[in-house]
Amino acid sequence: LANSKEEVEIYGFLDGYRGLIYGNFRMLTDKDFSGILTKGGTILGTSRTPFKTIQDPDPNGLNKVEAMKQNYYKLQLDCLVILGGNGTHKTANLLRKEGLNIVTLPKTIDNDLWGTDMTFGFQSAVDIATDAIDCIHTTAASHGRVFIVEVMGHKVGWLTLNAGMAGGADIILLPEIPYDIDKVIEKIEDRDKKGCRFTIIAVAEGAISREDAALTKKDYKKKMEKYPFPSVSYEVAAQIQEKTGREVRVTVPGHMQRGGSPCPYDRVFASRLGSEAGKLILDNQYGFMVGYKNREIVRVPLEDVAGKLKTVDPDATIVQEAERTKDGKSAKTGQPEPDIGVQEKAQKDQLLDALMGKPVQKEDNAPNPSVAKTEKSPLSEPTLEKRSKSAEGATLNKEKPSVKEELRKIKESRKEQETEVSPT
Repeated sequence: LANSKEEVEIYGFLDGYRGLIYGNFRMLTDKDFSGILTKGGTILGTSRTPFKTIQDPDPNGLNKVEAMKQNYYKLQLDCLVILGGNGTHKTANLLRKEGLNIVTLPKTIDNDLWGTDMTFGFQSAVDIATDAIDCIHTTAASHGRVFIVEVMGHKVGWLTLNAGMAGGADIILLPEIPYDIDKVIEKIEDRDKKGCRFTIIAVAEGAISREDAALTKKDYKKKMEKYPFPSVSYEVAAQIQEKTGREVRVTVPGHMQRGGSPCPYDRVFASRLGSEAGKLILDNQYGFMVGYKNREIVRVPLEDVAGKLKTVDPDATIVQEAERTKDGKSAKTGQPEPDIGVQEKAQKDQLLDALMGKPVQKEDNAPNPSVAKTEKSPLSEPTLEKRSKSAEGATLNKEKPSVKEELRKIKESRKEQETEVSPT
């Protein structure tokens, strides 16, 4: 808008809808927008103004909706440009119905707005949550523990699903797919049997068990009134520790996921959305959210967006792909991260075959020892089987027999087996 040939005045309302209600604003100039691309958050501030109470009078009896309309007309505004998530869009649509010109942009780390494939802020949050899971890999592998990383997302699991897949989490629990704690424990024990010393579980803060999901809203609310845990992650941790005896640690990145500098993807994406929003205003096209569909910027009628959640479909292809991602590939490089114990045994077998004069199987045709076949859970939980890092399975036991001695024992064992099956 500022770069257009039109004479444009831009006012910024402080702290979101609260500024619009009480008339707190300032005129914005080119200086305000210089260097803004690399900054996170908002230069105007924000506040909680829940949609469910937006039509209730404030403590002084002020009609908030009427106050917003009066400030709009007082400043002789051509339109309101509103950025936010679901609650923000509900109020924006209400103002549209009240006769105000509205253009909105999808800004939320949850990526749960209907009508757009992506929201800006989401990818930056995925990067931060993924980095948290990456860091946990180091200590989890070193200490051989079960680690739970709690990721933001009360009602939808897009952030947890994407960060869990990117970070190589072994189990992912989402609000849309109620979990069975016995299946979670079964997965942990299955990894133990395969020599994996640790398990990382990515848990959305809104994840829910099958038992709780079966409760009525009234019964569930009653249960939560006496809930002894800070969050569901601590409940899952307590259940795992009680049933398996394993050490479990919980990590909550929390509001770190909402902060920091935006990632390059979000910078480009937000710039594209902002450019289209400016064009809508100059063309006098109102009542739209600027969205993103099939890699193109689109205009979505605001009434189609407000009040709708874009949740993770349990049958979605990304969930199915997450379930199939059990080939031990690194989330960082895409290359196999072999289990040291399995790889070491394979190398010993090849060396022994060579010593005994047997043909050695070519590496290209050899089965990948890092691939672990796992049974698909009836829960459809995206359990991601990331193989252990090079440090996993390492030991400081100085009494461990040498490789030569182990090979000698294996060689003698094989000869005995061949003798037993040879015809006499």
